[in-house]
Amino acid sequence: MIRILAVIAALFCVAPAVAQPLPANLDKANAIVIDTTQGRIVFKLRTDLAPQHAERIKQLAREGFYNNVPFHRVMAGFMAQTGDGQNFNGTGGSKYPNLKAEFSNVPFKRGIVGMARRGDSVDTANSQFFIMLAENTGLNGQYTVIGEVVSGMDVVDKIKKAPEGSRSGTVTDPDKMVKVQVASDIK
Repeated sequence: MIRILAVIAALFCVAPAVAQPLPANLDKANAIVIDTTQGRIVFKLRTDLAPQHAERIKQLAREGFYNNVPFHRVMAGFMAQTGDGQNFNGTGGSKYPNLKAEFSNVPFKRGIVGMARRGDSVDTANSQFFIMLAENTGLNGQYTVIGEVVSGMDVVDKIKKAPEGSRSGTVTDPDKMVKVQVASDIK
């Protein structure tokens, strides 16, 4: 019963976001729309920089892999990480093999979307990604840039963060990506 009420509550939170128009001049075939418990985030995929990673994100979105997945690691002044549709806690990936890194010289500034990976293992990106809350030059050339937020950074800013001083960034009772879609698939 509690789960049913939670789903109904989540749908009411998403309803206003669904009605929002998408940004003008958006390449809908290469844009991801994330309806969260805080509102809507839209990011354009950088297929010119990371074609394999962009295709993976679209594939998983179309399979519903990202629906109801939490932002499990969120650090104020750094980034918000999500995408573990397997274990929902940051330890999982998808059923597909890991991807080879597609590094670029695009800097990790506010709004950039990058692929997460396991520690120092370069070619271990799979399904998880993060959205930069602020610039971090230490990530430049070390992680794959897959996109950039074009609408909804105010929503990213509202996502529940880990307690100040948390080294892991793990969030208790995190906000979620309620529904994730490729923009061209939205009816």
